Amino acid sequence: MAERTERLPQNVAGPYYVDSTCIDCDMCRSTAPDSFRRDEEIGMSIVYHQPVTPEEQALAEEAKQGCPTESIGNDGLMEPKTGSRPAQVQNPQA
Repeated sequence: MAERTERLPQNVAGPYYVDSTCIDCDMCRSTAPDSFRRDEEIGMSIVYHQPVTPEEQALAEEAKQGCPTESIGNDGLMEPKTGSRPAQVQNPQA
């Protein structure tokens, strides 16, 4: 499972990211080339474009699920299939 604390700073801001456990296998880049690319300086994949369309979101999620090192994360700020934001949970005041 990807660790937010290990998120590579080269990723663009947003819910999807690659962490430092990436082995540069090319799986995510071949699955979702509109979202992932190789950063030549660090020799790892990064998210350079957050998925927006339902097709992009489905491909990014497929890349996440297929990552052999589980280096791709989705921090949950955006649901991958619908693009909708989850409801905020509020603690009731006592």
